[in-house]
Amino acid sequence: MNIGLTLIAQSIAFFALIWLIATKIWPPLLAAIEERQKKIAEGLAAADNSQKALADAEARANEELKAARSKANEIIEQAHQRANQIVEAARHDAIEEGVRQKAIVEADIAASANRAREDLRKQVSQLAVSGAEKLIRREIDPAAHKALLDELAAEI
Repeated sequence: MNIGLTLIAQSIAFFALIWLIATKIWPPLLAAIEERQKKIAEGLAAADNSQKALADAEARANEELKAARSKANEIIEQAHQRANQIVEAARHDAIEEGVRQKAIVEADIAASANRAREDLRKQVSQLAVSGAEKLIRREIDPAAHKALLDELAAEI
């Protein structure tokens, strides 16, 4: 065997194998690798976009939560103000009712005092008539002297 011929045959086989790999195997392999790289890059980009979207959603959720808390605090403050207004209105109504009741009671007391004075005047006038009757020793007709007795009662 000739070593030169073997070397040439091996070189031809080697170059044929390289040509076969370069034309038939290598392009689909590179295409598969590039496709896989694209899918990985798309997946990473989608993950980045998802993280950004998640961060944006969290920021919006936090803003909405702050707005809701602010609105809740505002509603609570309005409720406190309304409660204070109701308490003040009730207090005012109670004071007015107390004043009205006091005026009614004072009017009732004044009327009772006037009735008591009238009764006292009548009793005093009767006592005065009976005293005068005893002094004069005769009976005075109260109907005949009504004007005089009324005048006497008014002076008392």
